[in-house]
Amino acid sequence: MVAFHASALDGVARNPALPTPLLLRLLAFDGGGDGPPRYAPQRAGLPESAVAVILAHPNPGARVDFAMSKLAEPAQRARLVDDPSPKVRAALAYGPEWGDPRASVALPDDVCARLLDDPDPSVRTALLDSPHLAPSFVASLATHHDPAARQVAARAWEKLAPDERLALLTDPDPEVRRVAALGQCRRDAHLTAELLRDPQFAAEALRRGLLHRADAERHVAERTHLAALAENPSLPADLVERLAVDPDEGVRLAVSLRPELDETRRMAIDFTVGDLDRGDGVHWVREGLADPEVLRRAATSAHPLLRRSAARSPHLPPDLLHLLARVEDPVVENRLGIHHPDTPEEVLMRVYARLGGTFSAWMAETHPRFPREGLAARYADHPDGNYRRLAVRDPAATPTLIERLSHDPTVWTRQAAVGDPRLPLHRLREALHVPELASSAGANPALPEDEMAAVLNRAGVPA
Repeated sequence: MVAFHASALDGVARNPALPTPLLLRLLAFDGGGDGPPRYAPQRAGLPESAVAVILAHPNPGARVDFAMSKLAEPAQRARLVDDPSPKVRAALAYGPEWGDPRASVALPDDVCARLLDDPDPSVRTALLDSPHLAPSFVASLATHHDPAARQVAARAWEKLAPDERLALLTDPDPEVRRVAALGQCRRDAHLTAELLRDPQFAAEALRRGLLHRADAERHVAERTHLAALAENPSLPADLVERLAVDPDEGVRLAVSLRPELDETRRMAIDFTVGDLDRGDGVHWVREGLADPEVLRRAATSAHPLLRRSAARSPHLPPDLLHLLARVEDPVVENRLGIHHPDTPEEVLMRVYARLGGTFSAWMAETHPRFPREGLAARYADHPDGNYRRLAVRDPAATPTLIERLSHDPTVWTRQAAVGDPRLPLHRLREALHVPELASSAGANPALPEDEMAAVLNRAGVPA
């Protein structure tokens, strides 16, 4: 197949205006053994007739693509739970590789339960590794017959009932008992002491467990896992003060994040943050992303890492959202753009301007509050093609401007313009035969049905 015919076909496969008869024709295509273009099974709002074709498609690749779609409804994907291919069931069990953090793609609990009892071990492993499991399902794993499932439940310790915790602490499997002990050790100094003797769990036990003073003093004297120890909630106040002036900068930083410190004491500690982004954030803020008091303490702090952790919450009230939007911290802005549905337009524009081409910039540009009005006047003649591309978003952009931008020197701008339904039809038809534009042209919702059918014909899709 000629390359631009394949590109045009990929575009048509994701075209939101693709009529159902052409969609069904495309889904039945075997793609030379590779299945239909993967955008076809991954479309949003698939009609029932299309879902039925995918579920029965002879090529497992088409079913895998549907199983991992971030756009399909979880209940639709769940219908693959009895698929004959373990690869398809494993893909369903794991779910989308990535998606919008603002959306949920979790499968129903009863479907997850069936996948966890699948006869193929790869399916069970994929499910337990999935980042998309609902909290209710994770809690239900506490009594599952598979020790690996009980370990997953034990890692969600605070969501478990007392009788479930007790059962995991006395579990016949030693690994389950150790993970359960790690959850319970914040309330039990004896369990903490036991875990400190296990190299695999010692650092985490020091970070979260209820400590005997002697154990804390020993680790301070031996200078082992001090940064973890500095986070421990039960660390005696005098040892906190000693670690606050430790020569190790990482230890001082850990002390500065302790939740009990007031702002004066916190900011008196000599620490450096710079561009550091602690991934999933500071643990006590992360655990309280829906707690108004925790969010207020973190968002109003002068400590950059606390503000960055608070910015991960979609539950920020308007005053804290606008406070964080004004702190002029790129990491905070990135987090707001990814996680908060009401991020101000000016923050989204700064993220886009600073990080064009990255995931954070893509999340900002696809955010529902990303600006549209006035972009053509501001950016149509901008020297940077990434900004000229934004002019296409403006509802006031004229067909003449869109056509001009479809000839822009920057390929990303040309592609954006070619995908816009205001593009004059003669230019849209022309773009279908330009290799770097064919995919965008195929996806243009203004493409006439006969042109879509012609794309399928040229690509060899049987009628």
